Amino acid sequence: MDYLEIIGGKKLFGTVTISGAKNAALPVIAATILSDKNITLTNLPNVVDIRTLLKLLNMLGATINHDKTVAEINNGSISSTKAVYEIVSQMRASILVLGPLLARFGECEVSLPGGCAIGQRPIDLHLKALEAMGATIEIKGGYVRAEAKNGLKGAKIIFDKITVGGTENIVMAAALAHGTTQIINAAKEPEVVQLCEMIRDAGVKIEGIGSNELTIEGTAGKTLHFPNIEIIPDRIEAGTYLCAAAITHSSITLDKVNPTHIRASISKLEMMGCSFNLEETRITIFPQASLKPVDLITSEYPGFPTDMQAQFMAVLTTCEGESLVEERLFENRFMHVSELNRLGADIWLKGNTAAVKGVKTLYGANVMATDLRASSALVLAALVAEGNTKVRRIYHLDRGYDNLEGKLLSLGVDIQRKKES
Repeated sequence: MDYLEIIGGKKLFGTVTISGAKNAALPVIAATILSDKNITLTNLPNVVDIRTLLKLLNMLGATINHDKTVAEINNGSISSTKAVYEIVSQMRASILVLGPLLARFGECEVSLPGGCAIGQRPIDLHLKALEAMGATIEIKGGYVRAEAKNGLKGAKIIFDKITVGGTENIVMAAALAHGTTQIINAAKEPEVVQLCEMIRDAGVKIEGIGSNELTIEGTAGKTLHFPNIEIIPDRIEAGTYLCAAAITHSSITLDKVNPTHIRASISKLEMMGCSFNLEETRITIFPQASLKPVDLITSEYPGFPTDMQAQFMAVLTTCEGESLVEERLFENRFMHVSELNRLGADIWLKGNTAAVKGVKTLYGANVMATDLRASSALVLAALVAEGNTKVRRIYHLDRGYDNLEGKLLSLGVDIQRKKES
């Protein structure tokens, strides 16, 4: 099993290119099921989750030619509508094939999902919405069995809480439904926007893109013909590298990034004492020698993202003063706290709130990653920890970060990937 060994104390310098967004690419890949024509996806991140979902489509019968950041997909040859446990259990986003498979074929069987252990993320909102569109749903033997022999029907869907995956699944299902679907309390994340734009550009009428109310006129079962698509930049990867610059008090430049997608992270870093030069697709950060504490509350986009909470907590461990971090979206997303404390951080937990008291020095130690974003928080802390830090279980990182150690190495970090003896 691989681990990362990092020698802390190095200043960062140079430019890092941001990869395509994993969380945008996954629903885009799932949406290709709505078509029986060729489509080419570019700027895909070269990460495990992308390869896993492409493998799932291949198992369903799709023809795929994938080379790192480009994939040519043809779902005209799909011969199975069963997404098996062996694949779906590896990645929660596999549930995104449920909506398009059901919409196109009138039936499907999808294993209940797996993925990061950051808390319960039930799919009941997905299933209730599909039932409102006329689907018959049964959960048996660990599988969701869905059927809509005469096709899905447009409906008014009101989500009780904002759900990114639920919004994406229903947008895809509604694209081929009979009639009009209205989604109330829809997610507004940039990744959802790209999915909606993709379906709109294939000829489906969608109103309200980027708002919390979407109206979609389905094609009554007619498959779509998508134009080729370039995946948007990964706002979480971009935020992670900004945190790497902040925690090491270094100035670096991010290339191929969308500054508007990371306004919440930039705003918090400005409050901490960083300044920025923002261009259309580039960001340069200029941190101060001493960072101020800030309070964070995670919320849905455009609020502060839960996927950046762990990375910011790592930065806050080195600020002068005390910060409060309130996690409102996932109940188990503080599993990195005990590992940060192993490095010398001073963090106390009470319920869904963490009190982070800045310390003068972090010290290298052996730490263990528990999920994707927790992994990156440990790497960030290791950048400034005195001595040697070994971050284990980095297969979490490989699920979502494209060549993390290579990019950090190019920025001047003393980092090596090694194998357990």
